[in-house]
Amino acid sequence: MIAGKRVLALIPARSGSKGLPHKNIRPLMGKPLLAWPIAAACASTYVDRVVLSTDTQEYANIGIAHGADVPFLRPADLANDNAPSIDFILHAIDALAAAGDLYDYLVLMEPTSPMTEASDIDAALNELDMHAEMTAAVGISALDTSHPAFAVLLHAETGQIAPLLADNFGNLPRRQDLDPVYALDGSFYISTVDALKEQRSFCHDKTMGIPMDRHKALEVDDLIDFICIETIMKHRAASSPSTGDAT
Repeated sequence: MIAGKRVLALIPARSGSKGLPHKNIRPLMGKPLLAWPIAAACASTYVDRVVLSTDTQEYANIGIAHGADVPFLRPADLANDNAPSIDFILHAIDALAAAGDLYDYLVLMEPTSPMTEASDIDAALNELDMHAEMTAAVGISALDTSHPAFAVLLHAETGQIAPLLADNFGNLPRRQDLDPVYALDGSFYISTVDALKEQRSFCHDKTMGIPMDRHKALEVDDLIDFICIETIMKHRAASSPSTGDAT
């Protein structure tokens, strides 16, 4: 709870991953992937309840073993590749509300961003709660090495390249003269429940961007991502004393 407002952390983990089958329960540093956001949410100062939204009892049992509540299974029509994310989110909110369990804030934490920590969630909730005019906050990361000013177009037939945003390569700006540009990084999504129902999105004209450390922007899409993230986690574990945080 923050400033008298109840906070729900929702962890989505359906079983139908196509790129990397059963990605959400694949072991990462000895724990299934879905266990990482559960641990971070459980360690948060402000999160009142951690709920796993999944479509299988197998995943539900794993989530429960790692500290999440699974009061329902996600209906099949909300667990296919074409189902909009907002639909399973609102399903969870409504199912809990029907049981008398009401919340003011919802924090969505995806297993594919396993390096998000409890301190990140708490800091973002603090920022959002201090800005009464804002109703949502999302993690963003700076595009330091992939700034759109240096993007190029590729001619399919000739292989020739051309600048995307400049007349010619001689007019490309210096990196130090550019304003920072950010991208949504998936590390977390937070919204008031009322705004989420009204906007059906975390991103709108009252959304705050919370800059994240570069390594926390890494997402698990394939086996290479798994290897890279696990390597970073091992290095951080070996080089830093334990702080009691989730990662």
